[in-house]
Amino acid sequence: MTSTPAASLGLLGGRYQVLRQLGQGGFGRTYLAEDTNRFRELCVLKEFAPQVQGTEALNKAEELFQREAGVLYRLEHPQIPRFREIFRADIGGGQLFLVQDYVEGETYLALLRHRQQQGQCFSEAEVLTLLRQLLPVLAYLHSLGIVHRDLSPDNLICRRSDGLPVLIDFGGVKQIAATVISQTPGAVLPSNPTVLGKVGYAPPEQMGNGEAYPHSDLYALAMTLLVLLTGREPQELLGRDRSSWQSWVNLSPKLQNVLERMLSSAPDQRYPSATTVMQALGLEMSGTPPGERLHLPSWQVEATATLTAPTPVSAPRSALKRLGLRLLSIGVLLTGVAVGIWYAGDRAVKRPPAVAPTPETPTDSESANNIPPEPAFSAEEQKRKAALIQEQEALGVPPQFLTTLVNQEFYAKNPIGRSLTRKPEDAAHRKEWDEIAAAYLKRLARLSKPARSRLGSYTKTDLEKRRIEVNKLNLSSRALNDLTDAQFIHLMPEQPRQGRRSDSMEQLWQAIATDQLADLKAGKTLKRLQFAPGKTSLQTTGRLQPGTGQAYLIDLRKDQTVQLNLQAPEKGVLLSFYPPTSQHPPLLEDSANTEWAGQLSSAGLYEVVVVADSTETSDYALEVIAEPIPPTSPSPTTDNPIDSNSPHEEEISLTKKE
Repeated sequence: MTSTPAASLGLLGGRYQVLRQLGQGGFGRTYLAEDTNRFRELCVLKEFAPQVQGTEALNKAEELFQREAGVLYRLEHPQIPRFREIFRADIGGGQLFLVQDYVEGETYLALLRHRQQQGQCFSEAEVLTLLRQLLPVLAYLHSLGIVHRDLSPDNLICRRSDGLPVLIDFGGVKQIAATVISQTPGAVLPSNPTVLGKVGYAPPEQMGNGEAYPHSDLYALAMTLLVLLTGREPQELLGRDRSSWQSWVNLSPKLQNVLERMLSSAPDQRYPSATTVMQALGLEMSGTPPGERLHLPSWQVEATATLTAPTPVSAPRSALKRLGLRLLSIGVLLTGVAVGIWYAGDRAVKRPPAVAPTPETPTDSESANNIPPEPAFSAEEQKRKAALIQEQEALGVPPQFLTTLVNQEFYAKNPIGRSLTRKPEDAAHRKEWDEIAAAYLKRLARLSKPARSRLGSYTKTDLEKRRIEVNKLNLSSRALNDLTDAQFIHLMPEQPRQGRRSDSMEQLWQAIATDQLADLKAGKTLKRLQFAPGKTSLQTTGRLQPGTGQAYLIDLRKDQTVQLNLQAPEKGVLLSFYPPTSQHPPLLEDSANTEWAGQLSSAGLYEVVVVADSTETSDYALEVIAEPIPPTSPSPTTDNPIDSNSPHEEEISLTKKE
């Protein structure tokens, strides 16, 4: 069967809109797509198009594929993309596609390349963290009888949302394809057959005869770690002698011995399971206690003990007890520190990490690595950081979101090209970081606690939910966006008014929108204006504090001539005037014009939105004049798709500017 490029065929399976091709192997292509049934959520489509001849052979291939692929649907782990479904697309005679979640982030191979540009590679402390994060995932897979088969730096993604490593591109999918080919009469191998495992990463028995066991994944993991540590290719690391890799890196005896056993050429000499590797390293499979585990990016090293420095009398003891881990949580890193990818505007700036020992007492891993403890913070700095922790906890701001937010600004202002350390020479930078964090906490205090608590976890689904809720108020999301923009610009005046926002700024915008919707539903910022009997004009007044706004609904008719007159301080207020349906363009939008006049083309509830555009309090007076419709005018019964007494219904839009 000839494979047809799906990228040119639009909607697949009645719901998946292909955006672009991600890759191509011997048995099909991989695409990035939007799921139109799930608010255009991103997903990955894996095409299965074996080159077989005859209907019987094709049916057999599909039967085996669906049966074997069913194994993948059993996987339920947060560090493994979820496999959603298999569907057939009516292209090229009918092709099967496997759908799985899309993971946003960078591969560890890409992270390594960024490091190498700065003369850096991954540190021993970082690969120990990676082992701690990945071995439980492999233990889960192996407990189900599943072997990944293709573990390598480019099949590990550092997930942007929480920094955890995610296993992608299971070699099991390739194994399924190979099984189909081998068991299907009339099958023809592709011209570029898929190799079940990458050369250098997969152990000899896997590359030689396709055998793969749990210890095969452990071999590939060890080689992956060595590549991250050295920046060298596997073939260069192994050389003629399988122990020659030791000349490229200086490791603690414990880790060196563990990697040497994982890389043994004799399968029976390797560790039999991921659990035994954890035990050999002295790591607990269960991880750190709930509430203290830090899901920081993998280039950030987790602390393993709490601060044991003397507690100043003036500092809150309960806060200082948590400093060891909580300081990491808000980004003031107790250890040699941790800065990986911090976002400055829309461009990712890569920062090399540093090793992270605890301040006073070395941890087990420090002793093994011979890492000396770094200097303790001064009493003044401890007190400052304890106050930050208390404020962050009181406000309920997720610590990882605050970390990203502060690092984004700090490294934009200070492109020092390295991570902060605990050393005295970085004291001024650490103080600046703390001051930025305190300033952000002061801004975030203006949001409600429920809105703050979700920072970092808002999605497109939340946009859709708010659209539905605001429509129930007979209001469009354009009005909600006006009110949200006003507060966002007031809180973040340094942010551009137009253009794409960074991920953290988009999260803040959504939190503000959550509060604005609550105010609309409570009637605080939404009023319905009505003309008194026999009157053709109405007036209302109001006062806008900086960053606030007011929305009005007015029932108007088709062919009415309407005038809006807004009396307000010059350059202090913006005016918007929206028709009853979002399919019609705005009559005014974020306009400094204070007057509008014209004849209406449809009937329904029109929206007038007034928002502050000044740092000063603004008083305003709004007048609406609506001339009566001449008796000969037709009754507006068919022109307006939305009844004035029914909720607005509109297409979802990320912002009103789209």
